[in-house]
Amino acid sequence: MKRIIAVAIAGMFCAAASAADTTDTKTTYADIEATFGSVPTFLKAFPAEGIAGAWSEMKSLQLNPKTALSNKEKELIGLAVAAQIPCQYCVYFHTESAKADGASEEEIREAIAMSALTRHWSTVLNGSQIDMEGFKREYQAAMKFAGEQADKAKAKQPKKK
Repeated sequence: MKRIIAVAIAGMFCAAASAADTTDTKTTYADIEATFGSVPTFLKAFPAEGIAGAWSEMKSLQLNPKTALSNKEKELIGLAVAAQIPCQYCVYFHTESAKADGASEEEIREAIAMSALTRHWSTVLNGSQIDMEGFKREYQAAMKFAGEQADKAKAKQPKKK
């Protein structure tokens, strides 16, 4: 009997959620169309049940000009990740978006090179099983040394009048 009641209650919640999902889906597709002029195929391919959440995530972070990172920085990060996944669709999208947001060819090349450099050293560090605590100590020592060197160089510069 308890199982029948539980199934009935779950069914009521699912029916209510399904009606809300249909409204959310239609509203979401209308918002996507208002943003892009149409609903791109990749967004249509996303399950209707999750499109409202996926669009909200994209719109509130990637497409939001009021985040901590500039749109150009976000697109360069997206490009760097896309180059490593690899995803030809994402590489195209993020390259063109970065350019639209003011990224130069040099910045685009540098983002890709940084992704390659990070992947290279990640392979070396992980494959060699470098001790993480030792790595952290060495990094902190190197940063301290670099700071001391910068302070010495700054002290040698003539003072401005």
